[in-house]
Amino acid sequence: MTPDPVAARRAVPAYSRGMRIGLLGGSFNPPHEAHRAISRFALTRLKLDRIWWLVSPGNPLKDISGLRELDARVAAAQVVADDPRIQVSGLEAAIGTRYTADTVDYLRRHCPGARFVWIMGADNLAQFHRWQRWRAIADSLPIAVVDRPPATFRALAAPAAQALRKYRLSNAAAATLADQRPPAWVFLTGLKSPLSSTALRNPDGSWKK
Repeated sequence: MTPDPVAARRAVPAYSRGMRIGLLGGSFNPPHEAHRAISRFALTRLKLDRIWWLVSPGNPLKDISGLRELDARVAAAQVVADDPRIQVSGLEAAIGTRYTADTVDYLRRHCPGARFVWIMGADNLAQFHRWQRWRAIADSLPIAVVDRPPATFRALAAPAAQALRKYRLSNAAAATLADQRPPAWVFLTGLKSPLSSTALRNPDGSWKK
């Protein structure tokens, strides 16, 4: 299916040149307070202007049989976000991408002047080496990894973290990350939240009340 260019343009949140924007991708199945906490933590520590939640049609590395419809997840995410600096988008469905590398390529082409930072939890860093074209992602934009115990040590010992270790910035330099030439990444500590989307789903995939 050929992506609808009008829908694609509408799916890109408003921004201005020079804006520092964090990208938080995921299924958001369901969205929860930890997504919001991570976003607000990143806004402060990285000195960002906005966070865009990119609600994925489906994670290629996960079972999507229990995935709610995209519109329902986007609507739920907008309720949870509850912050004008956090903007929710179904961009990947609009532009027809399934992989983060393709989404990042699209945004870099179509949002000139924006300073993007990819944001992920430590649990995602642990499997980052399994993502399609993960090195291209690291070479395209800076990355902020938010500590998610108990994944800390597994994440920092994982292949991607080891391969990129010489490009890691100190926490003290986190506020400069959006200005760094990639590859550059920081491992942000200090946010503790046990919540996960998996824990908030019933065995049949429905969302817990």
